[in-house]
Amino acid sequence: MPALDDTVYLNTGASGPTPAPVVEAAEECLEHHGFDAPGAEGMYPAAIETYGRAREAVADLLGTSAENVALTHSTTDGINRVAAALDWTAEDSVVRTDVEHSAGILPWANLHEREGIDIEVLDTEAGRLDPADVRAAAADARLVCFSAVTWTHGTRNPVSDIVDAAHEEDAFVLVDAVQAPGQMPVDVESWGADFVAGAGHKWLLAPFGAGFLYVSPDVSGVDPAHVGYRSVTDPNADPPAFHPNAGRFEVGTASPAPYAGLATAIETVQSVGIDRIERRIASLTDRFVGGLGTERLVSPPDAASGLVAFEASDPGALVDRLQAEDIVVRSLPTGAVRASIHAFNTESDVDALLNSL
Repeated sequence: MPALDDTVYLNTGASGPTPAPVVEAAEECLEHHGFDAPGAEGMYPAAIETYGRAREAVADLLGTSAENVALTHSTTDGINRVAAALDWTAEDSVVRTDVEHSAGILPWANLHEREGIDIEVLDTEAGRLDPADVRAAAADARLVCFSAVTWTHGTRNPVSDIVDAAHEEDAFVLVDAVQAPGQMPVDVESWGADFVAGAGHKWLLAPFGAGFLYVSPDVSGVDPAHVGYRSVTDPNADPPAFHPNAGRFEVGTASPAPYAGLATAIETVQSVGIDRIERRIASLTDRFVGGLGTERLVSPPDAASGLVAFEASDPGALVDRLQAEDIVVRSLPTGAVRASIHAFNTESDVDALLNSL
């Protein structure tokens, strides 16, 4: 991981540094696609083969089947595809939490302006969402959107319990899972959500531009607003017939290179072992929290992820000072500073941050 040669990198929650084999896979794909495929199998078949490999890798990572996975460009892209697919009216409402990323805020704000939908914001306790609150709010909602792991606090939410609560009130559920895959096991089948959006460029350490959207096979009557040759069973049919599975959320031509990188990134992470990575992150996070002390901690001590937010009198100035010392963290809109600790980090990385603080 060349980015780590001269840097203590503690910002994977924003974007992860990429291992060399992942970049090489993307480069090799791009070269094959541009140099060899035109005179061999063809550029479209070559891309489609890479899409398929990426879909299979994502499905294996998430504990589902490839037909339940659509490839997107990012988490935000996936959430927007779902938002655009539902037939909204001014009587509809969306429930979200007070700690959603802009990916889980802006699409609903846009629908409020365009369609007049209502938005209900649920308060959390340091990012933790109470299923009972979700059940009460979902009684009048079309869709509930929340994060599996909150980007502001690093807290894990009880996803399956929240999904069950929303489904009891017949609301769709969309989970922003981008902070989970790569640092902890994810089983979307056990979660039971209708939609799960994520991307590879954070904890999976994949290139930018490779996102994914899980669509439950139980979801019916939801046809995307955008359509292209990858969305339908026959691009020459009139009217168009969408794929019966998640494939209907894919649209048109995209560079295969990020998806080649995504597939290799997933294989790389899995070769280390997700459970092993989770234990390593927990060990390093405990070291950091123990050295920092709870008086500065914004995240709960038992947040159970590699995202740790803490107080700073001037977050921007602190981030800049640390950057000057080759330590990379980030400030948050909440007024806190966040360190993201992955399995590639070391005890000395943690100690460097603590010593500087």
